[in-house]
Amino acid sequence: MKPRISLVTLGVDDLDASLRFYRDGLGLATQGIVGTEFEDGAVAFFDLQGGLKLALYPRTSLAKDAGLPLGTPSEPAFSLGHNVSSKAEVDQVMEQARQAGAVIVKPARETFWGGYAGYFRDPDGHLWEVAWNPQWPLPD
Repeated sequence: MKPRISLVTLGVDDLDASLRFYRDGLGLATQGIVGTEFEDGAVAFFDLQGGLKLALYPRTSLAKDAGLPLGTPSEPAFSLGHNVSSKAEVDQVMEQARQAGAVIVKPARETFWGGYAGYFRDPDGHLWEVAWNPQWPLPD
């Protein structure tokens, strides 16, 4: 297997509400919900950097597609990281997420590893870390 991830799919409870959070609240570009002509096919895609895509897919459809029973949402087993260029940008993104409806679970602060970071949960409880890491310069 090559070390490549091309798509991150988040199972969501309300596709329309999640679309509004990511598109209108966080400002991610999308063509909106597509695939509604297929049973369990409605999904929203967002283009990220480096060819990576983010998909929002109803939890019920994701479970059915994977052939798994629909379970209850649980505490996050992972987080999605959004690295930015400065401490000020961390604060700006955290505030943008809060205004869009995110729950701030850990306000941004200095980290033990020399950076600055905070965490928020999206409307479905997915955990996001917004971080500035002085050892990881970002391309423009």
